[in-house]
Amino acid sequence: MTDIAADTSIAPSAEAPKPTPVSPPLTHRPQPQMMANGRPAPVSRASNKDETFSEGDYVVYPTHGVGKVVKIAVEDIAGHSLELIHITFDENRMTLRVPVAKARSAGLRRLSTKKAYDEALTTLKGRARIKRTMWSRRAQEYEAKINSVDPVAIAEVVRDLHRNAGQPDQSFSERQIYEAALDRMAAELAAIDQTDKQTALAKLGTFLKGA
Repeated sequence: MTDIAADTSIAPSAEAPKPTPVSPPLTHRPQPQMMANGRPAPVSRASNKDETFSEGDYVVYPTHGVGKVVKIAVEDIAGHSLELIHITFDENRMTLRVPVAKARSAGLRRLSTKKAYDEALTTLKGRARIKRTMWSRRAQEYEAKINSVDPVAIAEVVRDLHRNAGQPDQSFSERQIYEAALDRMAAELAAIDQTDKQTALAKLGTFLKGA
């Protein structure tokens, strides 16, 4: 596992060959993701309230998706005493440490409930809403939605970029964004249903076929 310093504004690399030396977390508030129109990206509805985290909880982090809280402990880092949430992401083989005090501003949230996730699944059945703007702008908006950790916003990306039989194929960049959004949805759905990602992908496919 790669142990990443608790920096809530810079996405850590999962490919570091050895543990990164721990440095004090940044104390400023992370800048919000911006959409192409200059407005802030959608913020997760689930992160708009204070949440508490416990060992064993599955959580969602903006840049890495679904992870699991393995430990919450007070640690002394470069003279700073911090309470840190240790989150493992098995697929990326990495561990992220987020200060408890920064968890909300970093966008960390607990796993959605089944009832709350139903809205995201219903969104998949809706009609695609594709703006008549340049792809580069739409791509930025889609990526901002994926990193918003809002399951409904992520479902909108999947819905808008999904192609059924007989429809034009996706471009390479469209396919990349589509698969990233679909993977985020599948990972959370698998954790909610206590299944695996392949089972979750099959379930999502049934909703998309009904669109």
